[in-house]
Amino acid sequence: MAQIAVIPGDGIGPEVMEQAIAVLERVNALFQTDLSFSYALAGGAAWEKYRDHLPEETIELCRSCDAILFGSVGGPVMEQSHIKWKNVERNALLGLRKEFSLYANIRPVRLFPTLAYSSVLRKDIAEKGIDLVVVRELTGGIYFGDPKGRSGRGHKESAYDTMRYSRSEIERIARQAFKIAEKRRKKVTSADKANVLETMVFWREVVDSISAEFPEIEYEHMYVDNAAMQLLKNPSQFDVILCGNLFGDILSDESAALAGSLGMLPSASLGRGGFGMYEPGGGSAPDIAGTGTANPVAQILSAAMMLRYSCARPDAAEAVERAVEVTMEQGFRTPDIWNDGCITVNTKEMGARITGNLE
Repeated sequence: MAQIAVIPGDGIGPEVMEQAIAVLERVNALFQTDLSFSYALAGGAAWEKYRDHLPEETIELCRSCDAILFGSVGGPVMEQSHIKWKNVERNALLGLRKEFSLYANIRPVRLFPTLAYSSVLRKDIAEKGIDLVVVRELTGGIYFGDPKGRSGRGHKESAYDTMRYSRSEIERIARQAFKIAEKRRKKVTSADKANVLETMVFWREVVDSISAEFPEIEYEHMYVDNAAMQLLKNPSQFDVILCGNLFGDILSDESAALAGSLGMLPSASLGRGGFGMYEPGGGSAPDIAGTGTANPVAQILSAAMMLRYSCARPDAAEAVERAVEVTMEQGFRTPDIWNDGCITVNTKEMGARITGNLE
């Protein structure tokens, strides 16, 4: 049995989580996955009860589970200064990443051919489709390196951050990228800035050494600025893109914009031993909460990633992903991905269509 900690979160989080759980319950019946679900609070919802964005009760529940299925946290932009919402993502989301040493962020980006119209890319590029994965190191680099701070006063005041990586940090994220490529199209592109940054020279050397363990994987380096351009010119050339924390943050967000809607984009943050946290890329979208228009696909695909990485059930994961694809082919759309000739459905109807296509 796999025990799953379910954190619906704020805004549209509970609405889309409901559909993901419905899909997983159907997976239980069809694949005998024997998943069980325990619910906990984080974000604004936790603040209402505990006056804490990440209460100890939630952390303890997560410790007892095999994976975390996370919704989204956050409130309206105009209320960000309110204590209920101030630093809510840093406290809840980053707090969980730190607590469980979730060092690898896996962000698959797929543009279905049937959704080519929704992409910002030129039509002839979008119609080729996009199917890539950004593997981002999540707990090191310039975001966490010391020293960091500010010094001086007046015209001499300055601020500084330190980009720092250890060999072990680079080795473990590189191995993760190569292992993912083994199960895909067997290509890794490592994005760095080795022409100007000593840290990235070291990064390249270490990734080179890890690549020798995977001789069947096609492997290349690419300067990150060129990678950003190539994602717009020819994204179909990429399979797995390996990045440090800073560059991975930028490239994963750029890649996400190519798929047409954040409501289609799942993600995983993985630690040791198969433990991971799985969350959609679209945020809590409080402006549409309760309207029934939220797209549940990202949350459902995040659940599929959980099946693959934490539950060791790639067969069930592939079935969920295929059910989403079939639903797109049938023309069902939530408002964020609607186009002429499509069938508009609400959040529950989209979830029900995907669940039905699992048959």
